[in-house]
Amino acid sequence: MNGRCRWLSVMAVLVCACVLRAGAQTTAAAPGRAAFTVLFYNVENLFDCTHDSLKQDQEYVEGGKRRWSSRRYFAKLERIAKVVWAAGNCQPPDLVGLCEVENHRCMEDLTRRSILKEAGYRYLMTESPDQRGIDVALLYRPSSFRCLGSEALRIPPSAPGYRPTRDILHVWGKVLTGDTLDVFVCHFPSRLGGAVRSLPFRQWVAHRLRRAADSVASVRRVPQLLVMGDMNDGPSSRVLKVLTDGPGPDGLIDLMVGQPKGTYRYRGKWETIDHLLVNRRLTGRRASLRLDPDSVRALDFPFLLVEDDTYGGERPCRTYQGWRYEGGFSDHLPVRAVFDLILKQTDNHDSE
Repeated sequence: MNGRCRWLSVMAVLVCACVLRAGAQTTAAAPGRAAFTVLFYNVENLFDCTHDSLKQDQEYVEGGKRRWSSRRYFAKLERIAKVVWAAGNCQPPDLVGLCEVENHRCMEDLTRRSILKEAGYRYLMTESPDQRGIDVALLYRPSSFRCLGSEALRIPPSAPGYRPTRDILHVWGKVLTGDTLDVFVCHFPSRLGGAVRSLPFRQWVAHRLRRAADSVASVRRVPQLLVMGDMNDGPSSRVLKVLTDGPGPDGLIDLMVGQPKGTYRYRGKWETIDHLLVNRRLTGRRASLRLDPDSVRALDFPFLLVEDDTYGGERPCRTYQGWRYEGGFSDHLPVRAVFDLILKQTDNHDSE
């Protein structure tokens, strides 16, 4: 364990207590109401130790440049699991979106061979043409989200030089109110080659996502949309404006606008590049799935941060800092929101 990443041993004790507590009680809520927690987390290169001949994953294999190993792999799984438990205040979040996950083995190990086994998660993930082999996934708890279906939205080439990127994962299911919630999990192209040069590629993906969200809104009787992902751009960027430039109750709003804490630190400056978006309907007082605006935040738990020796202040405690193994969590902070479910007397309502 890297000594610079604080509170890991303390966190292990807290998480174990949370697991025991979660097994004995449900989330406290007023009568006729229930909390519904969603989390998104870029977990920074969650690779297993086996080389996939079709992917560029050689850095993360036994004997590779990063000296990746089974021990380090399972330690990373446990740390991701601890973050998930902590995000739910000793209750596992109902939905957890992840990006930078290599394959199904990683998801099986995370949900079956870490402390998340106690949460009973199921998962869905994409199998994208990304050259490095990283994908997006969604964990869900069948007790609070009954999955009805899913699809992977492929991103077609947009221009010369466009590298294959991650699919968008679209999942729809019913929450405890009986309403249908449509969830999109995404990881937009990086800024490799420069932010300006790569901007059109992210805009292209944003337009694909916007068309998909608009299509869903046009066929649902009461559309309820949630988008989560690493967009590699801030709330005021042209990329996010593609998603949020729409009127009416089914237009999307970015919940990270105005948040005091960023999610990623680059050269000493915090940036908000991980986002949660919902359609305006979910912020209204009459919604049965109603956002609690005070719950929206980037989770800057002390154990996720370490002193930044180069630029001062604090930065995320990473798995690798450059090529040096730091033994931390991720180079991103997770983002969370909680919804208040207004439960109905009957459970046969259908919002299709």
